[in-house]
Amino acid sequence: MNESPAHNDRIAKMTFASVYPAYLSKVEKKGRTKEELDQVIQWLTGFSMEKLQTLMEEKATFATFFNTATLNPKAVLITGVICGYRIEEIENPLTRQVRYLDKLVDELAKGKKMEKILRT
Repeated sequence: MNESPAHNDRIAKMTFASVYPAYLSKVEKKGRTKEELDQVIQWLTGFSMEKLQTLMEEKATFATFFNTATLNPKAVLITGVICGYRIEEIENPLTRQVRYLDKLVDELAKGKKMEKILRT
């Protein structure tokens, strides 16, 4: 993948709170729920609902968000293409983690079963 430092920096500075409404809108348009979205985010990050809410209220950047997260060990099983990039080829760890989240939201919106999304 051809990652540019500017691209990685832009992702690191984005706030989770600014992206969450887009995630929610995407999944709700496809008949999924906020609870399912939150479950997917919690599975990936290890955050409780309270911690997620706090991070949104604090307008935590993706850098802070993922630096505080305990990434699920099964996250490495998240593969494929998202936003034109093959996830497993993304070198920058933070950008890869954000793309993990994007991919999970995508799978949820596409109607995949939760067992498949959560790699169980």
